[in-house]
Parts: sequence; structure tokens; C-alpha cells
Amino acid sequence: MAIAPEVRAFLQEKGASYEIIQHRLAFTASEEAAAAHVRGAGWAKTVVFHTAEGEPILAVLPATYQVDVARLAQLAGTSSVRLAAEEELAGLYPHCERGAMAPIGSLYGQRTFADEHLASVGEIVFNAGDHVEAVRMLWEDYQRLAAPAMGVFGRRGNGQPAARTPRSPRLHESGGGWH
Repeated sequence: MAIAPEVRAFLQEKGASYEIIQHRLAFTASEEAAAAHVRGAGWAKTVVFHTAEGEPILAVLPATYQVDVARLAQLAGTSSVRLAAEEELAGLYPHCERGAMAPIGSLYGQRTFADEHLASVGEIVFNAGDHVEAVRMLWEDYQRLAAPAMGVFGRRGNGQPAARTPRSPRLHESGGGWH
């Protein structure tokens, strides 16, 4: 399939600096991170929820984290959220394979919520339409383009609340690549 046309157009229109990464076929965020040779903390997985009012929203967090639904609901200003059913995804993201939507809710008229732990990794990698290509960009660029509401709603995969980590120094491009 490749990068969804609306994602590619959005990134080009905004003059975003990004790299397309190809990797072997994988379906879970942790598998995709491994296939793309990215630390799990740097793979920004997108999880779709519906608020109590029926509004679809995107939760973006590290691949190795799980969503604390109570915290996400509070951040979204709703009484509760429910995980979107797989069948609902095709109608919401018509140019994306199931589970491979980009973490840019504004493309789909949806609010985006990003876990603050992503801000500490410097650069992120995320799905943008399929399960064999991904987009890599600096966190600062993603935050500027996607304008997510920020909060702490992620828990480490072991169910323990994630400790806040200090923000890492800004990555920069010099010479022959990312440092």
C-alpha cells in the first residue's frame, strides 16, 4: 500500500523534514519497532478510542506503553473512553491498512493526544498507512505539525506507571546523518 496519500501530502505541504523507513511486515507496535530497528520508546503507536460522546480520538504513546484509559478520558475531558473496534477503523482511515493510521488526527478531523514520554526521545517513528513503511521525524517537528494535546496517560507494558523522564537534548543533523 505505502504511505497514505493524505499523510504524504500533509507532510509535503507543511515542508516537514522526514525520512521513510521500509521494514519487514509487522503488525504490533513492538514488532514494527523491532523490524524498523527502532527502540520501543521511539516508536509512536497510535491507538484509536471513542469518547463517551462518540467522538473518535487518537492516543499516541511509545510502543512499549499501554494506555491508562482513566487518565486519557480525563485529558480528553470526557467521562470515559472505549477502544475502537477493528471494524470501525476502515471507515475512519480509508487509505490506511487496519492499525496503520498516522498519529495526525487533524487529517481526519480528530483530536490527538500524545503521551509526554515521547517528548524525551528526540525523534519518533510512526505508521503512516501500511505495515511495511514508516515515517521518522524529530519530535519537535511532529509536535509542531500535529499539535497534539500533551499529557501523561501511558503505562509501561508491565502495568506500572511510567516515571517521567527529563527531555533529551535536541537531535540535530550534521555531516552524514542523525546524531
